[in-house]
Amino acid sequence: MTTIDWQKEVDSRKSDLMEDLKTLIRIDSVKDMENATEEFPVGKGPAMALHKALEFGERDGFVTKNIENMAGHIEYGEGDETFGILGHVDVVPVGDGWNTDPFEPTIIDGKLYARGSSDDKGPMMAAYYALKIIKELELPVSKKVRFIIGTDEESGWACMDRYMANETMPDFGFSPDAMFPIINGEKGIASYTLEFNNDASEGDVTLNTFTAGIASNMVPGDATVEMTTGLNTDEMKAALESYVAENGVRADFTANGETVTIKLYGKQCHAQTPTDGVNAATHLANFLSAYKFDGQGQAYIQATAKFLHADPQGNLTGVAHKDDIMGELTSSANIFRYTKEGDKTISINIRYPKGTDSAKIAEQMQAVIVDAKVIVEAGVKEPHYTSKEDPMVKTFLETYEKYTGLEGFEQTIGGGTYGRLFERGCAFGALFPGRENVMHQANEYMVEEDIYRAAVIYADSIYQLIK
Repeated sequence: MTTIDWQKEVDSRKSDLMEDLKTLIRIDSVKDMENATEEFPVGKGPAMALHKALEFGERDGFVTKNIENMAGHIEYGEGDETFGILGHVDVVPVGDGWNTDPFEPTIIDGKLYARGSSDDKGPMMAAYYALKIIKELELPVSKKVRFIIGTDEESGWACMDRYMANETMPDFGFSPDAMFPIINGEKGIASYTLEFNNDASEGDVTLNTFTAGIASNMVPGDATVEMTTGLNTDEMKAALESYVAENGVRADFTANGETVTIKLYGKQCHAQTPTDGVNAATHLANFLSAYKFDGQGQAYIQATAKFLHADPQGNLTGVAHKDDIMGELTSSANIFRYTKEGDKTISINIRYPKGTDSAKIAEQMQAVIVDAKVIVEAGVKEPHYTSKEDPMVKTFLETYEKYTGLEGFEQTIGGGTYGRLFERGCAFGALFPGRENVMHQANEYMVEEDIYRAAVIYADSIYQLIK
């Protein structure tokens, strides 16, 4: 039996892989529902990125299919079983703080900087090239392989709803959209909207607007409030300066007559690990909680400060829960929309292990936050777990160990990957241990060499599972 030098095969295709990846990254594929149409259900950008990925597949001789500009697949081989690979071409909004153009891939000190470089265009293209190598080597396979591409992974998964309504899912598979050595457990994911009532009573300060957050799965990196007050604004500014100094955040303060505007800056991060960031919105509310607002503003500010600030496990809202295998629940308030005459809402993203459920969490929260109505948002994802004894999981871990010399072990995350869509599914790479996790952050990057390392591991392990 011929031994395949997977490292050599990847090395000979490095420049092609990088060129294709850069081409894909240059497409701004942020979900754009404001400009969505029947032709482009989640916006033109994600659809154009899907077209480009499928174009790669057609160029390389695969069978491809586009499902209504929402999802698509690239197929190879034949067999009674189908092995699946699930990636996505959509990316989270850019946000502030970039040092380079987020859609012009730039390599600095061996790091590829761009939105989507690590989540998920870089890992997805590493997995695609792994399959491309297997095809080009004309290796015998006993299973069909279906590489599925989504356009709405970052918010809602409508792409996979559409895909599964039209196509049969593979029997087992993985998503290259997390970290090594493996993710075989994923917490449940649910978002909750708090709707606050109108209250005309007055206070020392009138809350006009309070806004923060750009996505339900991102801790807000900045928050802005506009308010009207007859209080001494110099004293308020001094109090803010003391607060930011004590709490390691920063803020801008502007007073124009009785109108005061404050913008507070924290640190944006992925909601699955809220402690990696600094929630600007809850910090701003915590500072403002020292003042007496008008009735509706008071309820909004106090609820945020009392129940949502500095509480990543949900103890203050009564939803805390822990499972021995899957770990602790996490809670993060990520979208704040308040206008004096309009909506007054907060969206809370919760990642929960087995042993609780979305309805129970809503009941627990409602019992505590009495000034708002708690609504479970659509798109709840239940916890998912594939045993570490599963042959696929074993193959992935053994291959990982072979190329890294590191011990493979099972992990559960709070993030949601497409791996949970397979009955036997997991996420496998491509963030290596010891690397900084900058997914969903400004200046997102992936170490260039890690893209190629991942492609080697993917090629070897995929072939073992389909040969």
